[in-house]
Amino acid sequence: MEKLSNPKKTIEVIQKYQFGFQKKFGQNFLIDDHVLTKIMDGANVTKDDFVLEIGPGIGTMTQYLAERARQVLAVEIDKNLLPILAETLAPYDNVEILNDDILKVDINAIAQKYNQGKPIKVVANLPYYITTPIIMGLFESHVPIDNITVMVQKEVADRMQVGPGTKDYGALSLAVQYYAKPCIIANVPPNCFIPRPNVGSAVIRLTRHLDPPVVVKDEALLFKIIRASFNQRRKTLQNGLNNSAELSFTKEQIVDAIESIGLKANIRGEALTLEEFAKLSDVLYQWIQK
Repeated sequence: MEKLSNPKKTIEVIQKYQFGFQKKFGQNFLIDDHVLTKIMDGANVTKDDFVLEIGPGIGTMTQYLAERARQVLAVEIDKNLLPILAETLAPYDNVEILNDDILKVDINAIAQKYNQGKPIKVVANLPYYITTPIIMGLFESHVPIDNITVMVQKEVADRMQVGPGTKDYGALSLAVQYYAKPCIIANVPPNCFIPRPNVGSAVIRLTRHLDPPVVVKDEALLFKIIRASFNQRRKTLQNGLNNSAELSFTKEQIVDAIESIGLKANIRGEALTLEEFAKLSDVLYQWIQK
């Protein structure tokens, strides 16, 4: 069967099934062979791999995955796409479609069933409005993952990989870097999609750390502190922590903790490294224990 990365073939399939794009699912179908090959190479998909694909659409990337991987499970929320996928993926006997919401799927059970609980590879062309919940959900649930290779909005990809002191640095940067090593493998212009999105995109690979780069006494507290530090970017770190509904430390405890790790009380959260947030978290953790 002719590949769906050929724009003519994609249009033909869409017209045949009179498919209507739904904004709520953020549907933009990739039509560029060069980008698809970069994604396969970036994710390092081999015949030994089980791959979980999120949002296969009409099956464009799924075709490439099926040719490289041992097995592919593609999770698609839009039931209108199921008859299309049944046709476009008919030649591949190593692909299964699951009609479900990825945020409600038990991915640990999937890893157990299809990959004996060993780390899986995740590949996705994600709806931009739900990128962060999906990626963080995968990491926070401690699913066994080798890497996640995803198409996201360019500015989100930039945010995931930057360090302290830059305008894009924030809670997402720290959360992603706590769990994985980010690497942008391709920038993708709007003309690589049908329909064209209004923004540029990028493919980013997040390679899961075997061990987190920092060890903390309370992971949940670390992320509460990080979120509070960036909720009001223009405020100092001290005020951000003091104003957070998630934290219940006194102003004095916060100031003492910040100064005890060698920082000034009026510093902003965007100036701290992941290591400094970890130290701050451990100092404040002592107050919870008292």
